[in-house]
Amino acid sequence: MGFFNFFKQSNINQGIEGYKRTAGAVLLDVRTPQEYQEGHIPESKNVPLQQLDNIVSVAKNKDIPLFVYCYSGSRSRQATGMLQRMGYSKVNNIGGIAAYSGKVEK
Repeated sequence: MGFFNFFKQSNINQGIEGYKRTAGAVLLDVRTPQEYQEGHIPESKNVPLQQLDNIVSVAKNKDIPLFVYCYSGSRSRQATGMLQRMGYSKVNNIGGIAAYSGKVEK
């Protein structure tokens, strides 16, 4: 990974397409419950970054593909690393909802 790749933003819209094409995948929103209630991507599950230990409530199997997003991509990057250290093998940071162009539900 080159230095500048660290600053490259994930494309959340492409990430959502990947999620939709992946059987059994979980779309994970790691924002606060309040942020989630203000608007989230349909089908997403809310497990805030600070409560990531509760991931088993939505993903018991560590081989389940996880597509992780937050507001800007920063918390989802942190969550991705934490989930990998917890043993989850298919974790994708898809970035921030701020760049999302699809439908949002409340």
